[in-house]
Amino acid sequence: MAHHDRNALRLNAMRRNIAALAARLMAEDGIADFGLAKRKAARQLGAQETEALPNNAEVEAELRAYQAIYQEDEQRERLLDLRRTAVEVMRLLEPFRPYLTGPVLDGTAGRYAEIELEAFPDSGKEVEIYLLNRGIRFEQNEPRRNGPDTAECVLTFEWNGFPIRLSLYEPDAERAQKRRNGRVSERARLSSVEALLATPET
Repeated sequence: MAHHDRNALRLNAMRRNIAALAARLMAEDGIADFGLAKRKAARQLGAQETEALPNNAEVEAELRAYQAIYQEDEQRERLLDLRRTAVEVMRLLEPFRPYLTGPVLDGTAGRYAEIELEAFPDSGKEVEIYLLNRGIRFEQNEPRRNGPDTAECVLTFEWNGFPIRLSLYEPDAERAQKRRNGRVSERARLSSVEALLATPET
């Protein structure tokens, strides 16, 4: 076998190993960022960070497979609880037309997942006042990253013991497609999340 072919096989094997380990780190340790999980996996496997890194879709496929094999019952129940809680909070926030996004929507939410919501109010202050008037204590946080898809502000609070991350955007941003982990971010209105609960195997 030519040296080039052996090198390609080695890189492909390393790519698969990194994807599998990154998925396990996300499932077991609660790492939510694909890039961080891949870099950590590459370091643990002794690979150069720029060498043979899998793409996010490969890691997500491994994550779904890992959850199906090792966390099936736990993950199914956790996802159901998270989606039920998301519906409760979205009903509360209905005046601000909230959307569900992230792992709770796409079905990969694990042990440490936050319920990630987005809203597009005329003013972030009106959301803060709305929550305070209902006795909901929250923290205001800086957005995780800067860029065109960055929220104006992020409010975090708990609802029945589940962590909620509410990202507030300018009203005009509702029409824009945001990207997450290298692809267009999916999001769902309340009626769509309620439909997911009607088909919990989704």
